[in-house]
Amino acid sequence: MEKVILTGDRPTGKLHIGHYVGSLRRRVELQNSGEFDKIFIMIADAQALTDNADNPEKIRQNVIEVALDYLAAGLDPEKCNIFVQSAVPELTELAFYYMNLVSVARVQRNPTVKTEIEMRGFSGESIPTGFFCYPISQAADITLFHGTTVPAGEDQKPMIELTNEIVRRFNNIYGPVLNECQVLLPENQTCCRLPGTDGKAKMSKSLGNCIYLSDSAKELKKKVNSMFTDPEHLTIDSPGHLEGNAVFTYLDAFATDEDFAKFLPDYKNLDEMKAHYCRGGLGDGTCKKFLLNVLNDRLEPMRQRRAELEKNIPAVVDILKRGTEAARAVGQKTLADVRKAMRIDYFEDAEFAKEQAARFK
Repeated sequence: MEKVILTGDRPTGKLHIGHYVGSLRRRVELQNSGEFDKIFIMIADAQALTDNADNPEKIRQNVIEVALDYLAAGLDPEKCNIFVQSAVPELTELAFYYMNLVSVARVQRNPTVKTEIEMRGFSGESIPTGFFCYPISQAADITLFHGTTVPAGEDQKPMIELTNEIVRRFNNIYGPVLNECQVLLPENQTCCRLPGTDGKAKMSKSLGNCIYLSDSAKELKKKVNSMFTDPEHLTIDSPGHLEGNAVFTYLDAFATDEDFAKFLPDYKNLDEMKAHYCRGGLGDGTCKKFLLNVLNDRLEPMRQRRAELEKNIPAVVDILKRGTEAARAVGQKTLADVRKAMRIDYFEDAEFAKEQAARFK
């Protein structure tokens, strides 16, 4: 069996560093590892429309923003297929078939769906059907390309579980057409859900607490300097606390021993820096300055690549077009196998007319 990655993002805005450490950085590493036979990176615009139906222009513009972030971060269209979800209609058809294999109660029990509904303020009859059926749509996204590995955060595990339930039920009823998949979590648990700059649990565009991959050095400095630290750390000499301290959470996600050698040689590693902060004698300003240097070191190459890409947007659109065409070719083959297994390939089956004619003799 081929080893295939399927992953992606909703184009509701530019990508932030939470996306980067949560999955994008890992995608680039996996792409360059040569370990996988195929990699599909999806810009999930159709899914984004389920709760942005009244603002299609927002999604239209952010398809390009996300594509720019992907390419700037290092995704290589020669090594992976970057495609647009809505331009692969086979996904919609497959999701429609899967809806017959999953009960409403099963979707309602999905904790990820519950959380997302609460975050968006939906209640009762206000929940869009498309949004409610997101787990089924995601199962179609993964299985249409025979995805075996899905790089994602901890919160996506229930989605993968449901996908595998659908696969097992389909194969049990119609035959062994689909394969199960597994989630690939970030190696650094801090990266599973990076908090906002204000210390709140989730980095969110709507909360205005994001650091975007495309932020300028000036914008980044302003955001880092305003970051939440330890409200009890009133003087440099007072002991500091790490829990809930966004600066140190970000350092957990980004800082390496090499960064200390380069930007803060007073410490060998983050553990030494944390110990000093906890016993007192290390100011928040020094910590923020170090974090700023680390983040700029990661983001500056992306800024430069993005600036070059922005000079030729038609070329970016062409990358999406070619990636989508390649994705459709794979999807059409899978859907043909699905329709054949389900016995609904009437006009592709040369024996269909003969079989039916025989019934009436």
